[in-house]
Amino acid sequence: MPERDVTVGQLLLTEYQTVKDEQKTRIGFRDNLLYVTLTVVAAVIAAAAQAKQPAMLLALPPVCVVLGWTYLVNDQKISAIGAYVRAELGPRLAALARAEGGEVFRWETAHRGDARRFSRKVVQCVVDLLAFCVVPLSALVVYWAGGDVSAGLLIVSVLEAVAVVGLGVCVVQYAVPFGAGVAAGE
Repeated sequence: MPERDVTVGQLLLTEYQTVKDEQKTRIGFRDNLLYVTLTVVAAVIAAAAQAKQPAMLLALPPVCVVLGWTYLVNDQKISAIGAYVRAELGPRLAALARAEGGEVFRWETAHRGDARRFSRKVVQCVVDLLAFCVVPLSALVVYWAGGDVSAGLLIVSVLEAVAVVGLGVCVVQYAVPFGAGVAAGE
């Protein structure tokens, strides 16, 4: 069997397929994190209500922070892959193919120009804040208002509140068009 030479174009197409597969996997994982968060929130609230133990609500902030941070990191990687395809991989392939107008993978840019993109990004930011920040902060308020707050758990709950607020700041900074997401090519 004769050896075949691998061309730069073939390598770039393989790289494109690989990064798109990673992007697709990350999108599925990211989206499932929201469902997991909703499930955990419902389970903890139900358990705390059934046991009549508001202190159980202190489980929500660390879980929401970990899941929210993981969601945010995956979202950033998804955006980074898109930016890489648009800014690096696409132009290199277009040059090799001598594509008219220097464009390949038009979907990578076409879907970014629709009129509702801005409002979708704002709504997504609000949803992220609600799921990962407002819910755990509300759980803390319920715990604090419950009256049976020990000094040790008060300290823990304040630290949890700081962590949740920190995550909220990261969510807003990353959100497009507000912050770092723009620079990352989102």
